[in-house]
Amino acid sequence: MSSKGPLKKEFHVCVAFGTRPEVIKLAPVVRAFRAVAGVRVTVLATGQHRTMMEEAMQVFGLKADVDLRVMKKGQTLFHVTERVLHETGKFLSRQPVDLMVVQGDTATTFACALAAFYRRIPVAHVEAGLRTNDKFRPFPEEMNRRMTTALADLHFAPTPRAARDLKREGVASSKIFMVGNTVVDALLQIVPSARKKGKTGVRRKVLVTLHRRESFGEGLRQVLLAVRDISLFPGVEVVYPVHLNPQVRAQVQEVLSGGRVILREPMAYDDFLELFRSADIVVTDSGGIQEEACTLRKPVLIARERTERQEAIEAGFAELVGFDRKRIVRQGRRLLEDGDFYRRRSSGKNPFGDGKSSARIVRVCLKMLQGRKT
Repeated sequence: MSSKGPLKKEFHVCVAFGTRPEVIKLAPVVRAFRAVAGVRVTVLATGQHRTMMEEAMQVFGLKADVDLRVMKKGQTLFHVTERVLHETGKFLSRQPVDLMVVQGDTATTFACALAAFYRRIPVAHVEAGLRTNDKFRPFPEEMNRRMTTALADLHFAPTPRAARDLKREGVASSKIFMVGNTVVDALLQIVPSARKKGKTGVRRKVLVTLHRRESFGEGLRQVLLAVRDISLFPGVEVVYPVHLNPQVRAQVQEVLSGGRVILREPMAYDDFLELFRSADIVVTDSGGIQEEACTLRKPVLIARERTERQEAIEAGFAELVGFDRKRIVRQGRRLLEDGDFYRRRSSGKNPFGDGKSSARIVRVCLKMLQGRKT
């Protein structure tokens, strides 16, 4: 994005993230801000998920101007939230900024927004308004984003549904901007051919990603058993890059070790996208992958009881299958063996945007900042 003319005053914008999904969805926003003369951008990395965050930063060519390094072995939500809040507050006391930009629903999102609020700094929330209306599903993300909504001054909704939910909660219409989802911007930056339609015909490759806290225990076990069942289908390859969370890895080891599922370490985002593009269907509990699948035109089985991305279901790409082993296996088989069904599930319109969300976000932010400075 380029501004229509030079800004009258320089603005200092802080963009904060701590996990891989935040990096992916904020990298295009950082890029758009840096294209505007007169805007100074500080990238603040909390390191909530150190390894995966850094790998994503490398893919997008991002470097942290401020690195809080909060991650510690055995960290809890209490520790992460307290450390991010405290360390972000210290940074903002040393270096006041004009705007804090956060994304999504992590502990980093909430704590950085709260630190900015304590310093009376406006907060822009990217991907605002997603709701399941169940405070424990997903946990803790549902409450992280609701509390961030209470703190934010600008709410960038990815879809009309998200904008409506914000209005229903009492957010002023003048503060809500329906801009699309920046994940589409990121995908098209890394994989320009993502606009192309997927393959048609019988499917034979399955990608699995599972990591949600609310599914730990018997729920995750049932999904893993379903994945193991699918891997036994003739001619089917199942690939599962396993999340670094120790609880996830322990259950995966117990159920899938020694079987036909190909277990891999977490992958750099660009490598993961290549795997994603080569897959035919996806079994996941990830929110971001539901969005990416709509851009890459891949059918998704959502292994959760609720989703805040109903648009993916309405567009035909996704189906909510919960932790039901039999249903996951049945629908997986149908997608892999019924070409007509597969084509119907991979040919909808992407409900999450056109790749221009970041430019819209920056325009709104600059308008707000210029209004405050005059």
